[in-house]
Parts: sequence; C-alpha cells; structure tokens
Amino acid sequence: MNNSVEPPAKRAFSTVLLAGNFVLKHSPYSSLVKCLFGGTIVPADALGVNMVNLALYSDQVIPENFAIDLRLLELVKATRAGVRIGYVPSGPEPEQRFFRERKSYYAQCGFDLSLFYDLNEPHSSRDLAELFGCDAIHLSGGHTGNFLQQLKISGMFNPLRNWALRGGVLIGASAGAILMTPTIAVDALFSGEKPENVMGGNALNLLPFEFFPHLNTQENYLPELIRYSANTAWPIVAVNDGDGIVVSGGLVECIGDPVWIFEGTIKKANEIRLLGLSILQSS
Repeated sequence: MNNSVEPPAKRAFSTVLLAGNFVLKHSPYSSLVKCLFGGTIVPADALGVNMVNLALYSDQVIPENFAIDLRLLELVKATRAGVRIGYVPSGPEPEQRFFRERKSYYAQCGFDLSLFYDLNEPHSSRDLAELFGCDAIHLSGGHTGNFLQQLKISGMFNPLRNWALRGGVLIGASAGAILMTPTIAVDALFSGEKPENVMGGNALNLLPFEFFPHLNTQENYLPELIRYSANTAWPIVAVNDGDGIVVSGGLVECIGDPVWIFEGTIKKANEIRLLGLSILQSS
C-alpha cells in the first residue's frame, strides 16, 4: 500500500458549502421527496446535511491523518462537552485487537475511546443509551457489506442514522465512512466487481455523494470510478490514504487532495453544480 502523500502543511484544503433551500417540499410522495442535484434527481433523504457532524477517513493509524485528526478534535470540542468515543466494529472482534489499536491512536489525539459496542452481541437499553451518550461514535473499517447487514439485523441502522442527523459526531474509517453515503456500491471495486451491479446497498444516506477510500492503492480504481460515475446520480469523492472529509455546519471540508468525479469525468470542486449550494475552495 502506498502511503506517500504530501505533509499536512502542504495539503490543499477545499470546502464545499452545503446549505440552501434545496428540497422541493411539495411532493405528493413524502418519503420520496426529491431535489435537483447537478442536473440529476436524487432523494432528499441524502441531503439532510445541515445538522450532521461527520469525519470520513480513508485509513487511520498513519501519520498522514494528522490534519484530519486535528479537525476532528476541533469538531468534537465545538459540538460536545467531552472527548469520549464509542467504538462500533464492522464484525466480531473477540480479542478486541483493532479496538485497542484505535484506543491508543485516539489517546495520542486527546480522545478517550472507552466503549466497545459489538453489533453481534445482545445489548440492553442502558448499553444503547451509553453508546449514544458518547461525544462521538467510531464506525470501523472492514467488510462494508457485512457491516451494513449487521447494522440492519441488530436494529441499529435507524437509531444510528437518526442520532447522526440530530448532530451526533460520527467517525468512519474506510468501510465505516462508505456507510455514511447513499450507497455502498463503490465498495464492489475492492472485490473486482462493478458498483452498478450492487443490489440492496442502500446505506445511512447522510451525505449527497459517494465516498471511495484507498484510491492510491490500485491504478485501476480511478478509471473504474470514472466509468461508474456515468451510472450513478451522485458525485463521487475518492481519496488517498491519509486524506479525508470532515462535514460540519453545512460545510464539507476536503482534506488532502480528493478527486471529485461526476457524470463520467473528473471535476474540480468548483465545477460541481449543486442547486441551492455554493462551492468554496481555499488553499
């Protein structure tokens, strides 16, 4: 895996402003209210982003994530009273190896990763209240499809989504980040499949774009994403390990050198046209 990226101080920071009245409120189908997004129709559910506080990592536990870590710390301190993070693994972790790794990692950033919440185990209402009482929740990396399925089987899908829509700070690494978007379709590329063939991949739908991590790990990912982008209603943002996205206050901050892809071509952030939205870019 190639983790060579520019140091944080040299990275470009671009900001996509997600604000404005973009929901067409007078639809006869309340559950399928739609809005125009760059000339295409996308579900309004995907655009309820004014309240969300999200951090999407491509990878973690590498020095290149320093800029995202700092921004996450600022976000949590600005929106919550403490720095306690709950950890939700993508699958069984009987020895809690990855949890311990993340606990050590977060401690270096000033966070306390102190709650392990296994979706495969039964939980009491007290356990659930303790998880949602955390200052942030971390969704781990792993098998995206299995993670999504377990969220639904465990009954955590809707509570987690509602918690995030109410402003809870949600952190996702790799698979966990993909789950925040409308669909996990792009995950198919990691197994050599076509994203457009994914069935039943509807995810948490907290953002109006798809997210693809680990762009720098295989040369064929970018051309495959460009091809797929002609078959999806949402723009795609693809990031290298060490890069990521932080969403808060109606702003999507692209940390590092993300690649925006839409309608079969690579776009600059300011080339993406969103009805009722403004796109800002700074360096």
